[in-house]
Formats: sequence, C-alpha cells, structure tokens
Amino acid sequence: MVPGGRLTQQDRQQIALGVADGLAYAEIARRLDRPTSTITREVMRNGGPTAYRADLAHRATERRAHRRRQATSRGPQAPEQAHGRDAEAVREYEEVFTTLLMRQGLPNMMARVLTCLFTTDAGSLTAAELVQRLQVSPASISKAVAFLESQGLIRRERDERRRERYLVDDDVWYQSMIAAAQANAQLAETARQGVRVLGPHTPAAVRLENIARFLDFVGESITRAAEQARGILYTKPETTSDGTAPRTDRVQVKSPADVA
Repeated sequence: MVPGGRLTQQDRQQIALGVADGLAYAEIARRLDRPTSTITREVMRNGGPTAYRADLAHRATERRAHRRRQATSRGPQAPEQAHGRDAEAVREYEEVFTTLLMRQGLPNMMARVLTCLFTTDAGSLTAAELVQRLQVSPASISKAVAFLESQGLIRRERDERRRERYLVDDDVWYQSMIAAAQANAQLAETARQGVRVLGPHTPAAVRLENIARFLDFVGESITRAAEQARGILYTKPETTSDGTAPRTDRVQVKSPADVA
C-alpha cells in the first residue's frame, strides 16, 4: 500500500473495525500507515463515529468520484478558489462540515447550503450563485433557503443591484445556546413537578431532584458563557504591518452594540 493513496474497501473495513472498537483516529491511521487527517475526514464525511459503515462509505466515495468526473467532462463549473486555497481540500472540508450539520438534524440540501454560506468569505450568496456552486436546481435552492430562513439560520437582503442575497446570521450561535439553556430550564421544572407528585425524599423524587439541579447548573452555565462570549461572534481580525493576521489571543473582540 502506498501511504497517501486512495483508501480501498479493505482499508475502510479496518477503519470501521477500529471505530467500533473505540480506537483513536491516530491509532487507526498508524495501523493503516495513513495520516490521521485522512482517517478523520473519512469518518466524518461518512456518518461520523456512530454511523460509519465501510460499504456505505466506499459507495459514497465512488459516487463522489463519478460526479467529479462528470463535472470535469462538462468543463469547470465552480469559481476559482480565493487566497490560493486548495480546491480539493476545501471541498473535503465542506463535506465534513455538511455531515456534522446533518448529524444535528438538518436535511442534506439545507446542510449543504448552510455550509456553502459559512465557508464563503462574503458570508452571502445569491440563489444563482448557490445553484452554480452546488450544481443543483433552482427549486432545490429555493426550498432549502426557505427552510433555513424559517429556522432563523439565515436571512435575506437586497444588494445594490436589487438581487436577493442570503446571509448567515452570526448571532444564530448565541441564540442556539440560549435556546438550549431554556430547554434545560423547562426540563428542570418538569423534573421538580415529579418531586412534588412522587413525594419528597422518596428514591424516585431524589433522582428527579438531582436531575433538576444538574440541569439548572448546566443551563445557567450555558447562559453565562454565551453572554460572556457573544462578542467573539463579531470579532474583526486585525492585520499586522506585513499583512498577516495576528494571533487569536490578540484579536480585538467587539460587542454586538459596537458593530450595530
């Protein structure tokens, strides 16, 4: 086997066995004489550690290769990558990000659109640009953006040419954390209702009270952390005199009020 070559079906079977045995990606990579990043991408783009299957991963890889060959035969479709980025590395990263979003409940096309917006420097694209980048029908894009907008994950605005552009809303991560905290608070309250119904100091009531206390603590911690970190979502990286970005611990964090 040539290190760095394409994964074979036998390789994927070994990866599946390693994942099932709870081995670290680095250990699986060592056994296959592959970079750890190769194993990480392979697992995450094909269902993640809980859903990775060798046969399904192999077929999915063959389908992706077939689509790339078709795209090549039709000529270049996607725009050139900015900043000297490796187009193949960007494509693979987008697949990993899309897979993670799907594991969190987003349908495939909605996850692909959201990934496309997150990985676009401008943070916004028109419907036509999404069609071109994702090589899907306008109807598919229309359905996806309508769903994402209904969930508060994206918003739309008109640019100087009066075209509708779809934008990712950075504050959605903050809102998501707050929603999680509120959900924990509701669970805690429901658990405490059980304490009153089942009677204080009974084993079942003690269990429910402990659950409620745990959820209270987690919810309060999430809310506090989200409030303290919200400004990070609006960080504007500065550049040094040589044009490079500074270290992240020196980046100035602006609050939502500062950028409003």
